[in-house]
Amino acid sequence: MKASVVIVAAGSGNRLGLATPKAFVRVAGMTLLARALRTLRSVDAIGEAVVAVPSGMERAARGEVNAAGLEIPVKITPGGGERQDSVRIALAFTSAEADIAIVHDAARPFATAAMFSECIEAAARIGGAIAAIPVADTLKRVEGGRSIQSTLTRSGLWQAQTPQAFHRALLVEAHARASRDGTVATDDSDLVERLGARVEVVEGSPLNFKITTPDDLAIAEAIATRIGS
Repeated sequence: MKASVVIVAAGSGNRLGLATPKAFVRVAGMTLLARALRTLRSVDAIGEAVVAVPSGMERAARGEVNAAGLEIPVKITPGGGERQDSVRIALAFTSAEADIAIVHDAARPFATAAMFSECIEAAARIGGAIAAIPVADTLKRVEGGRSIQSTLTRSGLWQAQTPQAFHRALLVEAHARASRDGTVATDDSDLVERLGARVEVVEGSPLNFKITTPDDLAIAEAIATRIGS
């Protein structure tokens, strides 16, 4: 079984307050994109990668691919206006012969090869699987400014991460339907769930957080320095 992976690296990173697109920001001397690509080297089931980047950053992305030392084919494409658009565009470049399609955000630099492998194996069995962690904090529903309306029971709640893996045909269908219906979702699992397909969770990690703010970047720098990667 061979899998195709889509690396979503087209975000502007405006909330980081930097002129550099997020995936090209360096953490401990290595870009977020190169870190994501480097992890793929240890996932035997992955046979190709497609990277969605901001328009105009294709050449820079090829340099990061070379720096990561990948030995699989890697295609690079400009992404879309929104994350969902970027995934749909990149997905069209994946091989129709791939059994599984994986989606991963370059902004999660500490996803492990084991997470990819476990998501692929689970998706092959049941159709879809995502990395996730149980919600640890008490959740409040806030409306009308900052007034608490209710407290949610956290039992059974998980925080979705990437990688997320699915039967490729299922993910293609999910994105095609979303495009037709004008459906917008914050992750690919939501689109697949709307088809009535089964998606399971595999254990992620609190370290597999998404870099969004300058504080996140500082934390990532500290983690990368501590673990020496």
